[in-house]
Amino acid sequence: MEEAAEKLMKQSKEKAMEETMDFRVRSVEQWAAAVRSREVSARDLAEGALAAIEAHRGLNAFVVSDPERSLAEADRIDTRLAAGDEVGPLAGIPIGVKDLEDAAGYVTSQGSKLHADDPPAVADSVLVERLRHAGCVVMGKTNTPEFGWTGDTYNPLFGPTGNPWNPTRSPGGSSGGTAAALMAGLVPLCTGSDGGGSIRIPAAACGFSGFKASLGRVPVEGPYRLWPLSVHGPMALRVADIAFVQDLVMGPSPRDLHSLPRPEQSWHQALEESRRPQRVVWCPSPDGNPSDAEVVAVCEAAVAQLEADGVAVEVRDEALFNDPIWEYVLLSSNAVSSELGGLTDEQMEQITPGLRYFFGLSRSPEVADFNRALDIFYAMSETLNELLSHAELLLTPTVAGHFPDCGGQGLVNGERVDNWIRHTYPYNLTRLPAGSVRAGFAADGMPVGLQLVGPQLADVAVLQAMAYCEQLFAPTMWPELS
Repeated sequence: MEEAAEKLMKQSKEKAMEETMDFRVRSVEQWAAAVRSREVSARDLAEGALAAIEAHRGLNAFVVSDPERSLAEADRIDTRLAAGDEVGPLAGIPIGVKDLEDAAGYVTSQGSKLHADDPPAVADSVLVERLRHAGCVVMGKTNTPEFGWTGDTYNPLFGPTGNPWNPTRSPGGSSGGTAAALMAGLVPLCTGSDGGGSIRIPAAACGFSGFKASLGRVPVEGPYRLWPLSVHGPMALRVADIAFVQDLVMGPSPRDLHSLPRPEQSWHQALEESRRPQRVVWCPSPDGNPSDAEVVAVCEAAVAQLEADGVAVEVRDEALFNDPIWEYVLLSSNAVSSELGGLTDEQMEQITPGLRYFFGLSRSPEVADFNRALDIFYAMSETLNELLSHAELLLTPTVAGHFPDCGGQGLVNGERVDNWIRHTYPYNLTRLPAGSVRAGFAADGMPVGLQLVGPQLADVAVLQAMAYCEQLFAPTMWPELS
């Protein structure tokens, strides 16, 4: 009897903790302020995150955790606070780290059986290092497709991640574990990376805002320094939180020769200024291939809200460029080849079948092929920057169709389509800042994303417009899930 009562009390306490620490109900900045003011402790946040991760284990958002390590990190924050030390603007914030980058003490498996038995990383990536320095506590690794190769999150090592809106549906990818963890309220902040849409796609799938900064804002190192399109950065539910954390992690590093200088302007403070764009271009099918009619209709309703609020909207029904999918595959083959080039046939059999096919497409490209691809990207860049010389933003659907079932294909006008993500990677190829905001919902109850693309290095303009759209489309959007 006593044991049963004790068990019930423990369950009630864990449930209360989980409800108290639903990280969707406050901003990242507010949670950190609560730790610094001693309203809650860093350990309280870590315990709440661990309880939520365990309660939502079936979602498969976090694939690796180490409670003892995480609680020890949180206790160190609390000890420093008690001693009067400065612990950083992100004091005690529990974070997930996408399993494509290093967090000291954790294996970086990249979702692959080939790396499942690797030793734990001995150092953090630049992004994780800067987040820890700001006071964050690492809760573990979030799921990703093998080597981050696709817009869905499943792999041979850990299996698929579910979408919090419907666990049978994809959360997008490749930052799908991160997006699912955020939308389910498991943690308030995670790392993400976007080499072809891998922040924007899962943000759209899970119904919140995601931002791909200009290449080089946050240094990229390790195997991904060879990926010429990849942007690393924070993922959070709100645009204001993204900007707040970006301010803390941007700036050059000798570990990335292409990293940019730290911006003089605070991106977070910039969101306090007027955010409504004056003129935008709406293009439902920028590469000329039809987007799903329902997805377009949801986005058009959101664009109509912009127009009703005083934004001038120019509609472009004609294609802006041809779909550069093969050129994208060609350029990205450097990273794939460096990782997979020396594999035996037996090892190749262990990786995701789709990735094997992708790797086969990218074997032994000729220098001339690369040069032709670069010519196409420069032409796309000129087209887009000419378009954006008389409008502040280009608007498109974030993806071309409905998000698939886990491990499946996207649905475009009733047909299963491989390349349902084709609206995102053109802006990696042209290095333009881009974000996704929730435009509304499809009839099946799944979120639909609207993509905002800005001119070269106009990150602040994109963030300001995203924050404006976030308030216009869904001013009371958190939390909406049980």
